[in-house]
Amino acid sequence: MSDYSIAFFPLLPWWALSLLGGIALLLLAFAVWRRARGTIWRALAFVLIGLGLLQPHWLVEQRQAHPDVAVALIDESPSQDIGERAIRREQALEALQSAASGLPNLEWRVVRAGAPSAAAPGTRLFSSWRQALADVPAGRRAGIVVLTDGQVHDLPQPDETTGPVHVLLTGERDEKDRRVRLIRAPKYGIVGDSVTLDIQVDDLGNEAFDAPPAQLTVRRDGEIISQPGVVPSLPAIINVPLVRAGRTLIDVSAGPGPAELTMENNRVVVEVNAVRDRLRVLLISGRPHAGERVWRNLLKSDPAVDLVHFTILRPPEKQDATPITELSLIAFPIRELFMEKLDEFDLIVFDRYTRRGLIPPAYLQNIAEFVRSGGALLEAVGPGYGDPLISLARSPIANVMPTVPDMKVLEQPYRPTITDLGKRHPVTKYLGTGQRWGHWYRQVPAQAMRGQVLLSGADEQPLLVLDKVGTPGQEGRVAQFMSDHIWLWARGYDGGGPHGELLRRLAHWLMKEPELEEEALLASSKGNQITVERRTMADQPPPVRLVSPDGNSRELPLAMLSNGRFGAIAEVTGQGLYRIEDGSHNVVVPVGVLDPLEFEDARTSPEPLLPAIEAHGGSMHWVTDRMPSVRRVQPGRDMAGRGWIGLQANEAHTVIGLEQRKLLPAWLMFLLAAGMLAAAWWREAR
Repeated sequence: MSDYSIAFFPLLPWWALSLLGGIALLLLAFAVWRRARGTIWRALAFVLIGLGLLQPHWLVEQRQAHPDVAVALIDESPSQDIGERAIRREQALEALQSAASGLPNLEWRVVRAGAPSAAAPGTRLFSSWRQALADVPAGRRAGIVVLTDGQVHDLPQPDETTGPVHVLLTGERDEKDRRVRLIRAPKYGIVGDSVTLDIQVDDLGNEAFDAPPAQLTVRRDGEIISQPGVVPSLPAIINVPLVRAGRTLIDVSAGPGPAELTMENNRVVVEVNAVRDRLRVLLISGRPHAGERVWRNLLKSDPAVDLVHFTILRPPEKQDATPITELSLIAFPIRELFMEKLDEFDLIVFDRYTRRGLIPPAYLQNIAEFVRSGGALLEAVGPGYGDPLISLARSPIANVMPTVPDMKVLEQPYRPTITDLGKRHPVTKYLGTGQRWGHWYRQVPAQAMRGQVLLSGADEQPLLVLDKVGTPGQEGRVAQFMSDHIWLWARGYDGGGPHGELLRRLAHWLMKEPELEEEALLASSKGNQITVERRTMADQPPPVRLVSPDGNSRELPLAMLSNGRFGAIAEVTGQGLYRIEDGSHNVVVPVGVLDPLEFEDARTSPEPLLPAIEAHGGSMHWVTDRMPSVRRVQPGRDMAGRGWIGLQANEAHTVIGLEQRKLLPAWLMFLLAAGMLAAAWWREAR
C-alpha cells in the first residue's frame, strides 16, 4: 500500500523566501503599472526561481495497513436461556460472521460474557468488551454488535471510544411475565419476634384490575410456614417469626402467572440475622459465699444480660430477737418471680440453693415446667445438695435434673478434667487438657442418669453435666456444676483455670447459640462449592444428603476433621437454594446470585441500551424481524439505515518506508528562469 504527496525542502530560510517573494510581487506590480510587455515572462521567471529555491520533491510513502476490529458481544447471562433466545442468538452470530468474512480490512472478535456474580450483579457485557480490546487502539475500533435481550447493566461511558453500537434483540415483542418483588426487608431481627417483609407480585404485561389472587409460599430455612394469598400489583405484608439465633433464610415464592417467561423471578430470598434481645437472668444465691461474686461478675459483664440477683441472707430457720422493724432486708418476692413473671426470664441460676422452705414445692414445679417449655436452668451445687433433708434432688425440680446425688460430700483436692465426651463438645472442646488447671477441694458425688458429662472431678465423679429436657426442637436445657469451687480459678489459685471462657460458653449453650450446638449441621458456599460440617457427639455421624434446587439428591461422604467434627466439600453446577439433611437436621445454603438483576424484568426490552446507542451512534434491531446486512462506512457518516448496520472504516496504518524524488533539478529551473527573463527583455526591446 502506497501514498503520494509533494514536500518542499527550501534552500533559504522561510523569512528570506518571504522577503524575496515580496520583492518579486512589487516588481511585478510596477511592471503591470507601467504596462510593460514582458510582465508575463517576468512572472514565469519569478515562479521558476521560487520553485528552484523551494526544491519540491515527490514523496512516496510505503504503508502497512492495520485491520479495524469489530466485536460481537454475546450475552450469555441466565436470562438468555428463556425460550428460544439462545438459539436465535447463535443463528444471528453465524449470520454476522458470514457477512463480516466478505468485508475488507476487518477483524471480527467474538466476546461471550454476562454471567452475574456476587461481586458484579446483573449482566456485565462491556467490562468484558474492555478487556477484549485492551490491546486495540481507539483508532482501529470499528464498532460493537450486541446480541442480547436488552437487560444489560454496565453501559459504556459517553466519551468512551467504541465505534457505533448496534443491538440485536434475541427475544420477542410484547412478552409477559410474573415476578415477585421485594420492596423492603430488615437485615436483623429479635429471636422470638417476627420480621415483616413487604412483598409485591407483578404480572408484567398482563396487568388487570380484576386479577385473581396469587398464592405465596413462605419458607423459613427450607420449612413451609405459611401460604398466604395476595393481590397482584399491590404490596403485601408477610410476617415471619424468628425462632432461633443466627442466620435465617426466608424464601417467598409464587406460582405461575397467567403468562410466564421464567419461574426464576417468582421467588425472593431474604437473609435475616436473628439476635437475642437482652437476656433476662434470675440468679438466686442460697447464702453469701466466695463464689457468689464469680457468677455476678460474669453476668453483669455482658451488656446484653439483664440480671436479677437475690441472695438469701436470712433463711426462715434463722431466729433471733431482732425486731422486724429494725431489719433492712428486702422480702423475697416468691410469688411474683415463680408464678407471675417466671416466663419473662430466659435463664435461672441456682447458686448453692437448698430447700429451706423458702420456695414452696408448687413453685419449684413451675420451674420444672419452665424448663420443659424451653427455658434454661443452671445449678451450681453446694454441700447442701448432698444433704437428703435440704437437697434440691428431693424436690419437684429433680425431675429435670440429670444427676442423682450420693448424699455425701467429698472434701479433697482434685483437678477438673475434660472427659472423652467433653473433648468433642463445643462447650469444653477448646479449653485445653486441664493438666495445668488449679485444684478444687469440694465436690458432691452423683450418678449421671441422663445428659452428657463434660468434666470430671474427684474420683472421676461427674463435675459438669449438660442435658436437654422436653420436646425435641423446643426442649429446655439444664446444666449442673457439682461443686461451688470455680471461684478458686477466678482468683488464680494454684494457677487458676479458664473459668470465664467456660462459664461464657456454658451460658451460650443454655441459650441455644448455634455455634455451641453439639449436634449441628452447618453449610456454607463459595463459588460453586458447598462446604458441609457435621458436629456430633457420636463416633460416626448419620449419612448426609445434598438436595439441589431441582429436587435431585445425592449422598455426601463425610471425612473426620477433628474429634467430633466431620466435613465434606461438594461441587455444584446450578444456582439456587441447596438443602442439606441427615434425617434430624436440615440446613439451607444459597449458591450463586439468588435474585439476579436481569430477572427483575425478564422481558426483552430495548430501553436499557438506548443511551449507549444515542451516545455512540448505531441502531436497534429485532432478530425475529430480519437479520440486517453489514457494511463498512467512512467516519462521520450515518452508521445504520433501513435493513443494514455499518462498521466504521478507520483506515489505520503504519508508515514503513519513504521515497523522495525531485520534481525538477534546481539548475534546470534557474536556466528556464533566465530564459524567461531574456524573453521579457527581448519583448520589451521591440
